[in-house]
Amino acid sequence: MPRFHLPQALNPGAEFELPEAQARHVQVLRMQPGESIILFNGAGGEHTAVITAMGKRSVAVRVTGFDETTRESPLQLTLVQVVTAADRMDYTVQKATELGVNVIQPITSQYCQQRFAGERAEKRLAHWEGVAAAAAEQCGRTTVPEIRAIVSLEQWLAQPCAADLRLLLCPTGAMRWADLPATATSAVMLVGPEGGFSAAEDEMAIACGYTPVILGPRLFRAETVAPVVAGLLQARYGDF
Repeated sequence: MPRFHLPQALNPGAEFELPEAQARHVQVLRMQPGESIILFNGAGGEHTAVITAMGKRSVAVRVTGFDETTRESPLQLTLVQVVTAADRMDYTVQKATELGVNVIQPITSQYCQQRFAGERAEKRLAHWEGVAAAAAEQCGRTTVPEIRAIVSLEQWLAQPCAADLRLLLCPTGAMRWADLPATATSAVMLVGPEGGFSAAEDEMAIACGYTPVILGPRLFRAETVAPVVAGLLQARYGDF
């Protein structure tokens, strides 16, 4: 059954028209009045809705029920990712959503080649939120990751962090994956840009309590690191 994310109140009995993008999707699927879809607003659970009417560009629905189901991992996972090139960042956001990341914090660093400010930053944030929502629709999540406004690495490290694990992914990591603690309920992944973090940035993160970790003998592309690490963390501490 098709799933759609709608960030609004979804009370049983409510009737409304779907936003343009979702309505177009329903029409592309050639659905008809009387057929059902699933809606979720990110607050937890899913709502069933029935299509009540269809126009050339509109689709009206009525919310018919609610299911408290959850598909969220017990592991609270935050990705702190230096902004990469457009398609690479989109890939990271999409896969992080599928892999159960709760918070995505874009940051800038010394070797970051993508810089956004003002209206451009707001548009980029809205775009990433759309990528995350679409990924949540597809993978069955009942919440959508929180994507925060872009800050610098220094600004992020200045904030308090109470996660059980604070991992700095770097090719000169001092700890191998197998040596991580046996249990954890929360983790932060700090991932650099295409050129990696500078030596000074690595030292800054380590001074703030981040453990430098190496995954193995091969280097990963910037957009690959977060999905690989998120999958490993879910397998070790989460619901895989």
